[in-house]
Amino acid sequence: VQLVESGGGLVQAGGSLRLSCAASGFTFDDYVMGWFRQAPGKEREAVSCIRRSDGSTWYGDSVKGRFAISRDNAKNTVYLQMNHLEPVDTAVYYCAAVDFTTLAGTLPLRASEYDDWGQGLPVTVSS
Repeated sequence: VQLVESGGGLVQAGGSLRLSCAASGFTFDDYVMGWFRQAPGKEREAVSCIRRSDGSTWYGDSVKGRFAISRDNAKNTVYLQMNHLEPVDTAVYYCAAVDFTTLAGTLPLRASEYDDWGQGLPVTVSS
């Protein structure tokens, strides 16, 4: 599986960015794609995830109401629309994927539950 991220960069506080993650090489039909972020000196944090088959989603408390995850199944691509960005959102953002059938029936919220990762996208929000 290959995950290719795009859309990161520098934005002022209050601005928006949209991250994309294009996946290829899946050998399974139902997967979950998630976004994580890691700020300098901090642990990797789950941001959001979405399941391919039914579109079910999860959001971390720190991004609820500001970020929106969506998918385009025909393109095997997941998007993360980030609005009302704050300096605390500054981090490297990673896309990740896992076969949902290998899980216990719930959306995976821990990095250790994901099998495949993108290269990471720096996002910097200036004040």
